Formats: sequence, C-alpha cells, structure tokens
Amino acid sequence: MAKLRWQARPQVSAFWVYASPVLALLLTVVLGVLLFLALDKDPVKGLGVFFWEPIRSAYGWGELLVKGTPLLLIALGLGVCFRSNVWNIGAEGQYIMGAVAASGVALLATPTTGGWIVVPVLLAGALAGLLWAGVVAFLRDRFSANEILVSLMLVYVAIQWLGYLVYGPWKDPMGFNFPQTKTFEAATHIPKLFSGSRVTIGVLLALVAVLAVWVFLFRTRAGFAQQVGGLAPAAARYAGFSSRRALWTALLISGGLAGMAGALEVAGPLGQLTPYVPAGYGFAAIIVAFVGRLHPLGMVLSALLMSMFYIGGELAQSRLGLPKSLTGVFQGLLLFCLLACDTLVHYRIHLDKQEKVR
Repeated sequence: MAKLRWQARPQVSAFWVYASPVLALLLTVVLGVLLFLALDKDPVKGLGVFFWEPIRSAYGWGELLVKGTPLLLIALGLGVCFRSNVWNIGAEGQYIMGAVAASGVALLATPTTGGWIVVPVLLAGALAGLLWAGVVAFLRDRFSANEILVSLMLVYVAIQWLGYLVYGPWKDPMGFNFPQTKTFEAATHIPKLFSGSRVTIGVLLALVAVLAVWVFLFRTRAGFAQQVGGLAPAAARYAGFSSRRALWTALLISGGLAGMAGALEVAGPLGQLTPYVPAGYGFAAIIVAFVGRLHPLGMVLSALLMSMFYIGGELAQSRLGLPKSLTGVFQGLLLFCLLACDTLVHYRIHLDKQEKVR
C-alpha cells in the first residue's frame, strides 16, 4: 500500500521558487470559479471582469498603471525590509502620512504658483513617510519594541490624524460639508504622460525606483549587508555589518517610498485629500512583494496583477452586483495559495511503497 508524505529537499528548488507564484495564480482562478458558482454568477463572465476587462483597451491599461504605481512603490520598500528581516506591516500609515504632508504643501499653492511646486509636494510626502517609519525604527532600536505591532498601530494613528484634518481645519468651506480639502491648484498636479489618461509621471518615478532598489540590493555592499543580516544575523555580526544600520536603512527606505506613493496619489488622480485616501495599498503591497519574490522586477508584474484585482472588484460591483469587498477576497486567496504552494520550494511529495505483510 502506497503512502504519500512530505520530504524535505536537500536544497531549495530553483524551479518552484519561480513556478510557485504561477501555480498560486492558477489555483486562485480555480477557487474564483467556485466562488462565482457559489454566488450564482457566471464564472466565465466573472473571470472576464477580473482578468480581461482591465486589459482590453488602452484606457484599461492606463488605469492598471494608475493603481499599480503606488502598489509598486510601496512593495519595493517592503521588499528591502523583508529581505533585511525587518517586518514593516504599517506601510499603509506611512502612505497616509505622505499623502497628508503632500496635501499640506499643495494647499499652500495659489493660482499664480508655478509648476515647480510639484517637487516640494513629492519631497514632503517622501519625508513624512520616512519620518513615520523612523518612529518605528527608533522604538525598535531604543526599546526593542516589536516593529510589527508598532508599525501596524501607527496606521490607525495616521488614519485618525487624516480624519481630524479633513473634518476639521483643512475642510473645504465651499465643499457642501463634505469631509475633504479644496481641490488643489492645477500647478500642484503631477504631470500626465498622455492626454486623455490619468497616467502621470509617477509611473516613470516608480520604474526609476525599481532600478535604484535593484542596484542597491544586488550591486552594492550596503545592499549585500542588508540581505546577509536578514538571512544570517550571526554571520552579519561576524562580518562586521551593523544590525542597527540595517534596521534604520530598511525602514527609512520603505517609509520614504510609501510616503512618495501617497503624495503621487493625492496630487495625481485624486487632486485633493479625502477620508478615502486609505485604499489598502499598504497592505496589498505586502502580497505584491511576496508574489514578486521580493525582487524588484518580479514586483512590477505582481503590482499589475494586484491592480487587476482592484479594477476587477470595482467592475464586479457595477456589472455583476457583487460587493466591492470581492477584491480583498481575491487578494487573500492569492496570498494563501502562494503560502501553500511555497511548501514545494522546500519540500517535495514522496511516495512510500509498502509491501503487504503475509
């Protein structure tokens, strides 16, 4: 009688390192079919809404880039953190604080302000995200506080701060009592790449960030130190690499990129600060980072995939009458499928043949 069991691999499977995300996506699609059937919806139409509609037109591709830009920027920073064994789970808060700081600078603009103000807007966002992540680094460094809990709790502090501003001192007096700032002056808007599209130069900044993070991680001594510290802390200490420097470097890079993503969002597609700025990008970017195998190039593809889930969720709400929360369901399915498939990276299925005892 044969028996199946998991057997540890002598070394990591190079094939499954890259094949695992593909298998996870296929399993997500299969589970999506079952989900649509359970909801009494046509699975072909449902999958078409998620995987075909977002790419069937040039406008759809533009929307993919719009939503993929903040996801990619945040995921790049998280990739640096996770490779360094620093678990920044609060990128959403750093994203929000970046949006708030960028809005503060944008609100200073007047109708006569020149386009130069876009640079201070972006710098303010990056600096605010960096400082918010710096709080996490300080508490971890000085008091050995758990960065997972601290960064996560600071997300809710950032949300409350955002709510105070848009319901209070920054509320547009001419906004019919809606909790939002006034629309930013045209000079503060991030320049668009194409006419008739919402795609901005933020896409180019994200691609520059991809290159910069790749060079940092794989072509510099500092990046090598970050990764050694994450994989083998004892070896890093023996080699003279500073764990404190790795902690601060990872969190500041992550916070800065998340803050810039927030600035690009409020000064780009939104054009004002609203309570709806927290769109969950900071949490979704965690999935983007791991599906992309913590590699900058892989995150480009996974960011586009996650953008499809966001757009698909919106289309499913309007065309199929399904709740928008379906986006989160697909994101969760992808993450759980990836975690399950990653077992194949370190283990293989072994068939034990047992002889019958007479």
